Amino acid sequence: MKFSFAKPSLPASGVLAVTVAADRGLGPLGRELDLKTGGALARAMAAARFTGKKDETLTLLAPAGTELDRILLVGIGKGADLTDLILQAAGGAIAVQLDKAADEAALLVELPEGATQSPAAAAAEIAFGAQLRSYKFDKYRTNDRKADKKEPKPSLRKLTLLVEEEGAAKAAFKKLDTLADAIRFTRDLVSEPANVIYPESLAEKTKELEQFGVEVEILDQKKLKKIGMGALLGVAQGSAFEPRVVVMRWNGNPDADDKRPVAFIGKGVTFDSGGISIKGAAGMEDMKWDMGGSATVIGTMYALAARKAKVNAIGIVGLVENMPSGTAQRPGDIVTSLSGQTIEVINTDAEGRLVLADCLWYAQDVYKPKLMVDLATLTGAVIVALGHEHAGLFANDDELATNLTAAGLKVGQPVWRMPLGDAYDKEIESPAADMKNTGSGGGAGSIVGAQFLKRFVNDVPWAHIDIAGVAWAKKDGATVPKGASAFGVRLLDRFVADFHEA
Repeated sequence: MKFSFAKPSLPASGVLAVTVAADRGLGPLGRELDLKTGGALARAMAAARFTGKKDETLTLLAPAGTELDRILLVGIGKGADLTDLILQAAGGAIAVQLDKAADEAALLVELPEGATQSPAAAAAEIAFGAQLRSYKFDKYRTNDRKADKKEPKPSLRKLTLLVEEEGAAKAAFKKLDTLADAIRFTRDLVSEPANVIYPESLAEKTKELEQFGVEVEILDQKKLKKIGMGALLGVAQGSAFEPRVVVMRWNGNPDADDKRPVAFIGKGVTFDSGGISIKGAAGMEDMKWDMGGSATVIGTMYALAARKAKVNAIGIVGLVENMPSGTAQRPGDIVTSLSGQTIEVINTDAEGRLVLADCLWYAQDVYKPKLMVDLATLTGAVIVALGHEHAGLFANDDELATNLTAAGLKVGQPVWRMPLGDAYDKEIESPAADMKNTGSGGGAGSIVGAQFLKRFVNDVPWAHIDIAGVAWAKKDGATVPKGASAFGVRLLDRFVADFHEA
């Protein structure tokens, strides 16, 4: 979708969307439009019991008194309560309502009294929300690409936002549009099937970040064997696809007094069959998105570099496919991780923590970061605990946990901190190795998984975000259509902007 900004004026024809405040509050041009239509807007709102609350929409078809085809009323609530997230949701609602109504439309942005946002900033946030919600992954749907000349299917391609200081709105949106590009890139990676995105091809996709100045290094199987990533290699040995580890470096603040980077680490299991401990058939197709953590890290590095963030950042993703075969890792095998610690593999479907263990160690050992945050679709247990509303947050550092939580709330990607402790650590004690990769069956599976990872971070401030319940949306949301959510890209981008950018 293309966006443009223009001075407020009522269009002579076409489709117009209008923001409406609580208690059916229209702005000056909105009231002028109501007058031109003989009070059609006011009558329609009263008849439909539309009050202008957030998330409300109402469509009027071809109202008398104008040449407009239709008018869409979009509620944004009270000015005192208006937030960027509400504005983004309004943009998402506009994208949905107008997608099959017109190729082009205009939006009149008028804010209620008490709003802290400027109209220009509000217009940018609305456009951002529309951009996020209009995402589609339909590249493989060939039937939808055939034009039906008798009944064309309109699809919103251009939205013009009518607002004072259109130049300021355009400038504000430019930054948000860059973030939307990173989110779209992330969603594409997660949405692709596993026969298209596998370790080698996903590693190749990271090279697209070089256009923004990101340094990309790809470690192949030979290199991984040489440096001793035995835990990661054990997961990959059952697949026909060789593993890869990708290191992405963005040196956005070379003159910083503290040159240590922030490090983001992602689990990239491009398909997770469970290995020898194979999953049930029902829903296994969803396991193409078990690389969601790695996609988020790649998307975050895209976002930081594309907007020239003044931060030094490292992104590391471990890319493997977990498959059953004659060469696959077996339950009972013992592997030696990069750290030198040995791991008894009890369940080959607890593979993500093995991948992350080596990547975390590599990050803290080679790059000496000031902090590390890993993201992974690690456990089904976190869905039992938190559903699909929050990601699970685990951390060995209170300040880091607090800052991640604050960033998540600002962008609508909430995390909920969960405990760590010695009692959980005892769950992974092994009689045959330094540890085992699953607990003893006493529950708390997501905590035990995090406790396992904690053994590979030493004293570096570290947080683990379990995104298993939020990486893929089962239903449409305000700005996230059903499918890949790119959860974490906005969170980490805001985290960097608020707490680690010069």
